[in-house]
Amino acid sequence: MRYATFSLPTDPRPRLGAVHGTTLADVHALVWGAWPGPGSAPATLLELIQGGPAAWKWLDDFLSSALPGAHSGGGAAAAAVHEGAQVRWHAPIPRPTKNILCLGLNYFSHVVETAKPLDKAPKRPEVPIFFTKAPTTANGPFDAIAWDRGITEQLDYEAELGVIVGVGGKNLTRGHALEHVFGYTVINDVSARDVQFRHKQWFKGKSLDGFCPMGPVVVTADEFGDPQQKRITLRVNGETRQDATTADMIFPVDVTLEYLSQGMTLEPGDIIATGTPDGVGLGRIPPQYLQHGDVVETEVEGIGTLRNRVAQV
Repeated sequence: MRYATFSLPTDPRPRLGAVHGTTLADVHALVWGAWPGPGSAPATLLELIQGGPAAWKWLDDFLSSALPGAHSGGGAAAAAVHEGAQVRWHAPIPRPTKNILCLGLNYFSHVVETAKPLDKAPKRPEVPIFFTKAPTTANGPFDAIAWDRGITEQLDYEAELGVIVGVGGKNLTRGHALEHVFGYTVINDVSARDVQFRHKQWFKGKSLDGFCPMGPVVVTADEFGDPQQKRITLRVNGETRQDATTADMIFPVDVTLEYLSQGMTLEPGDIIATGTPDGVGLGRIPPQYLQHGDVVETEVEGIGTLRNRVAQV
């Protein structure tokens, strides 16, 4: 199943949508009266994730039979379905409950390119390098990336596969780690390189407001398949800057979850950005950073494409 978060021109309230072709069905409106409980039908993606596997299974079965008929039928079911081009798409989880968990230097090609400007020998990490982005970085899949030149002159991009935790846990083993994944999404880990290097750590330069466009959908783990066999690309104004496969990760998703959960509980709805391949602006010779008006398209095979325009403020 493919889930998204959207709002209507007449109602800015974000709601959970099930994507079917070019349309989105308002899940809460569609299943109202049929939801087995406890409680009411989920109105947001986070509520669905926190409902657990039994809720996911019930909703998947219900939508698999209801969605085709909802498009051609009448009444409440038809009213719950909206054309994707007529709604506003939000980040799947517009306000994460905690910081977005991120991996640095998880593709060796990126290790190599980032070592060059610093005149360092590339060194393959022996364990995952973790950092976080603030919840206020969450941005919609088609919304602008706000660029304040008074704060940064070096605005950069990073295409990444995003992982959404479904079942919480601690001290996971890699053999069972993927059982804890709800689904996958696309993330652009926007970065202010000058801020990043000035502060000598990654949190500040990657946590400016709106610096984490994500979406446009979350594809459930059962539909997405092997997370290590997906092409990941990024284009700026139509020019391909990044083009790799998730098979190139130094630490695959299951290994990342194992390390991340050691002594630290992962919770339903946690978002993990799994690192970026080579091709970032910092790594080009000379460096090539984003400018006002640039259109950045970030794509992961099997999920979809973010399309964000840089807007100087």
